[in-house]
Amino acid sequence: MDTVLVTGGLGSSGRWVVARLAETYDRVVCVDRDHPGFDAQGRDGIEFRAADLTDAGETLDLVTSESPDAVVHWAAIPVAGRHAGVHLYENNTLATHHVLTAAGRVGADVVQASSDGAYGFFGMAETPVPEELPITESHPLRPEDPYGLSKVVAEEVAETVVRRDGIRVVSLRPSWIQFPGDYACRDPGYVENRDAGAGNYWSYVDVRDVAEEVVAALATDTTGHEAVNCMAADNALGEPIADLVESYYGDLPDGVDVFGDDSAFSMRKAHDLLGFEPRHSWREAAAEAVEPPSLTV
Repeated sequence: MDTVLVTGGLGSSGRWVVARLAETYDRVVCVDRDHPGFDAQGRDGIEFRAADLTDAGETLDLVTSESPDAVVHWAAIPVAGRHAGVHLYENNTLATHHVLTAAGRVGADVVQASSDGAYGFFGMAETPVPEELPITESHPLRPEDPYGLSKVVAEEVAETVVRRDGIRVVSLRPSWIQFPGDYACRDPGYVENRDAGAGNYWSYVDVRDVAEEVVAALATDTTGHEAVNCMAADNALGEPIADLVESYYGDLPDGVDVFGDDSAFSMRKAHDLLGFEPRHSWREAAAEAVEPPSLTV
């Protein structure tokens, strides 16, 4: 594989994905709404393109002209509450439809950012006790908010493109992405307030593990569409997860199969399908001094 096109590559997590891919692939085309500058020179085979991915013609022109071997679709409004719900939904679903459709036209496999928001837990008026613990990718998806709904639609778009064009798509479902040395999930206001993290059962993931799982998903030889969790192995509070869920919600699902400070979400599929294991925990990463990646020289 020579060329990977990454949408949303200038975003807070997207730039980590681009930098990691540049270590593996010959050419990485970083696409975002804005260009970093006419004179900006990408490092390590990184090139920059600007595009409005909600524009179908612009997206198709970009993808077909670059003709990538694979596409990492990371562009999205990443969280609810900062934009009108209808704008977030339209932006995320249109961009996903246009990018994946174009990828299908050129026969490029796709890794895309879905979210644990697709399960719907933290977008509900009252977060329920999950139907299983740990939560696997087969858990029902029941979003009630525009962000979670946009991610369910993104996965349905993937199913459509796979059926029609025969490419393969992996939809990663990250939890709350944290950055080394800047772990919001370890702030006192989060750690000391059970309400703050209860909506996703105190889960999180380090951005470096996200980037590694993208690389693993690109390298897999699976077929069709697969949705895969993308979380740290432990929870952000470092406490027994079954006790946390039971004490906060007053109940547990049947057949609990978690131990100690496990995450509430299962990473077994990531291991079995992608050969991926999360490596980073808040215990070391929260205070780590790591420079954010620079994409230019």
